[in-house]
Amino acid sequence: MKFAVTVTLKKDVLDPQGKVVSQTLKNMGMNNLSQVRQGKFFEIDLKEKDSSKAHNQVKEMCEKLLVNQIIEDFKISKTE
Repeated sequence: MKFAVTVTLKKDVLDPQGKVVSQTLKNMGMNNLSQVRQGKFFEIDLKEKDSSKAHNQVKEMCEKLLVNQIIEDFKISKTE
């Protein structure tokens, strides 16, 4: 069973890397940008048949290792 996890900085957390990317794109002539935020993306493939168990395992992975919950949010999506 495959899952996609998208991790983004919380709205009130400064994103210096996103600002650099945004400014660079503006310098390249893409002036209609209002904001760029940087994040992380994980593809996780589990050997689990039960969808609920698999989702809970991915959530646990996020909470224990993949996400810094103080400054980041995450979204889990089942793929396939």
